[in-house]
Amino acid sequence: MIIINLDDVFEPIAVSEDLSQYLFESELTDDTVILLKVKITFNDEPLLPNVYNLAFGPLVGDDGVNDAVKLKHKNTYKVFSSIILYAITYMEQYPDRIIGIDGSNDVRAYLYHRMFATNHEYLKDILVTIGLDWYVRLLRNGTIEIDKDGSPFFKPKPEPFDLQRKTTDLYRYYTIQLNR
Repeated sequence: MIIINLDDVFEPIAVSEDLSQYLFESELTDDTVILLKVKITFNDEPLLPNVYNLAFGPLVGDDGVNDAVKLKHKNTYKVFSSIILYAITYMEQYPDRIIGIDGSNDVRAYLYHRMFATNHEYLKDILVTIGLDWYVRLLRNGTIEIDKDGSPFFKPKPEPFDLQRKTTDLYRYYTIQLNR
């Protein structure tokens, strides 16, 4: 379980002028200090307008982020609190934008689901959390909708975050936006 505390965060080492990139350090359980990057980029998915994807992890090359690595932080709460605070700061600068977080595998989807569920009361006046699943529409003739390449045409299905949703039926993508 991750407890978010927006008053207990890592200070950024560097912040891009447009607030889309933050660098901060975290100490791992083996006492290694690692530089982490939070990177917010436009999600080029026409079915999710105004959504900007948030990735975080160790640096890769000059501008990349390894968001698939598994790290053991000494203070996981502080890492995730920092990431959420940076996302809020970004959305305060760009209030029409929505931040998306990809639960790219079951472990990450479970982590994000538990984080948002556990911190719902704490964050509800600041953020609106939406869970997204992807679906393929069944047409009236009994076939499924396909794209121009003949593949199933998956569409996002956003819904208010279901706090009671079972862990066997997790969202694959989470969005947060400022609660206005």
